[in-house]
Amino acid sequence: MRYYLDPFGCAKNQVDAENMMARLNSAGWSAVTDAEKADIIIVNSCGFIESAKQESINAVIGWRRLYTDKKILLSGCLAQRYAKELTESLSEADGFFGIDDISKIVDAVNSLGIVPPLPKAVIPPPTSSRPLMSMPGSAYVKISEGCDNRCAFCAIPLIRGPLRCRNVQDIVDECSGLLARGIRELCIIGQDIGSYRSSGAALPELLNAIAGLPGSFWVRLLYIHPDHFPLPILDIIERDPRFLPYFDIPFQHSSQEILAAMNRHSTAKNYITLVDTIRNRLPRAVIRSTFLVGFPGETDADFVSLLDFQEKIRPDWLGCFTYSREEGTPAYMMNGRVPKKIAAARKKEIENRQTKITETNMDRFVGQNLDVLLEERFPAGADAEGEELWLGRLYCHAPDVDGVAVVAGESPKFKAGAIIPCNVTACHGFDLEVKPLFQ
Repeated sequence: MRYYLDPFGCAKNQVDAENMMARLNSAGWSAVTDAEKADIIIVNSCGFIESAKQESINAVIGWRRLYTDKKILLSGCLAQRYAKELTESLSEADGFFGIDDISKIVDAVNSLGIVPPLPKAVIPPPTSSRPLMSMPGSAYVKISEGCDNRCAFCAIPLIRGPLRCRNVQDIVDECSGLLARGIRELCIIGQDIGSYRSSGAALPELLNAIAGLPGSFWVRLLYIHPDHFPLPILDIIERDPRFLPYFDIPFQHSSQEILAAMNRHSTAKNYITLVDTIRNRLPRAVIRSTFLVGFPGETDADFVSLLDFQEKIRPDWLGCFTYSREEGTPAYMMNGRVPKKIAAARKKEIENRQTKITETNMDRFVGQNLDVLLEERFPAGADAEGEELWLGRLYCHAPDVDGVAVVAGESPKFKAGAIIPCNVTACHGFDLEVKPLFQ
């Protein structure tokens, strides 16, 4: 029997999808890349903000219009958060499957009546052997589930619950298994990896354990809440070049009033000090952040404060979002709602300023010799001169969200997932042009 998986949401959701695929595959199902050939379509949804929720719902409705006779299962965060409501309102879906226990995906699919339940329990495959939906050479390693930060705007605790962390050895074993499969970049993720705790071990101890693995590979750290950034990780990154000096720190805002309303417990001054500390310790550091505008009560003065903060920290990469009013969150009933038009204008101004900052920051890489993780090749004639082109990423590029490295030419050494030495020859907006350091 065949399934087609339509993925939505963040990297954490992607890992959930990969683990569902592993369970289904071990039960005798086969993944297909064409929904036309599938017996069931699984929409793995996002339930974080309103636009993401609507996108997942639209996907279910769209698939139903195309295929009236196929089974459709809505899985993921949206199904977890709104199972009761969607059962009544989304008749286009045949079933719903949340994220409480991914191991039950086979039962959920079988319950739709496509195949009878298996006579015995399916032996789950090792986590490291799951199908990977990432670009070649890269894999996400989820070290925790849920979150205890309770930011006033965030629905994650409502969907994924409180923080639960995997033990160190389990994570190291997964990393080892992924490396054995040829993975060259391990992206360590969680809702907030800075909060990682397991049997007395925090994030520095976990990274030290991963550092004990042999071989040449990258370790990229994603999503560290700024209020409890573990400074000892800088020591590890300083002494082990496999740990990339790339930091994804969602500051969200700088106004003290807004930070307090968001249930964040530090200050813009402390955040600036953190960025300065990282850059002083690690001159090659790359900073990505997230800003949230239009939060209830945000005044013009608060927004000016955020613009000043942006200029002071000058992040290499920045995602800016407008506030989404999510039921069940503390911010849902707050007064002082910002009109959508004003929030959108603030977002646009942040993004326009960031374009100039990022382009300037990327210029510093020109002339440097850096490794590139190759991801995919463009066909001959893709550029004006008809050259072969490869796309990849430098250490300054996280998967999916940042710019790319463009490699012109061809070589027997070029293959998707390989890391090759290059020289950065030019900067074009957000993207970097590189030349291999071999013929």
